[in-house]
Amino acid sequence: MLHWVGFNLLLNRAKIRFFCEDETRIGLKTLTGRKITKKGIKPIGAVQWQFQATYLYGIVEPLTGENFFWEFSHLNTDCFQIFLNLISQQFEESLLIILLDNGAFHKAKRLRVPNNIILFFQPAHCPELNPIEQVWQYLKRRLR
Repeated sequence: MLHWVGFNLLLNRAKIRFFCEDETRIGLKTLTGRKITKKGIKPIGAVQWQFQATYLYGIVEPLTGENFFWEFSHLNTDCFQIFLNLISQQFEESLLIILLDNGAFHKAKRLRVPNNIILFFQPAHCPELNPIEQVWQYLKRRLR
């Protein structure tokens, strides 16, 4: 449903923009490998490294390549709400249509979508439809 403010933006000929949104986890991962020891001696060492991660939330406009990214500690409704508010402020003169997946935190009842944003959900289990997935692949290949 188009919010009243969004409708007023349309009437005032605000710039309508289409963005793709997604999140990704970046952080340390446990590395497995063999230790060199003498035959018959069990290797002694840490079996689990501490796991640390951060989450990147991002939007990309396929038409222009313009983007906006923000780092968060968690992947949840609270962080997504903050991200939407930041996007709304960053592009306050535009009406934004944002394509995103069907994550539960994207659809939480307590989520308050800003008036200049319309969320457009892609079909379930179809991440290949969202162009920002290519951005994450590009970033992660260079972070190894």
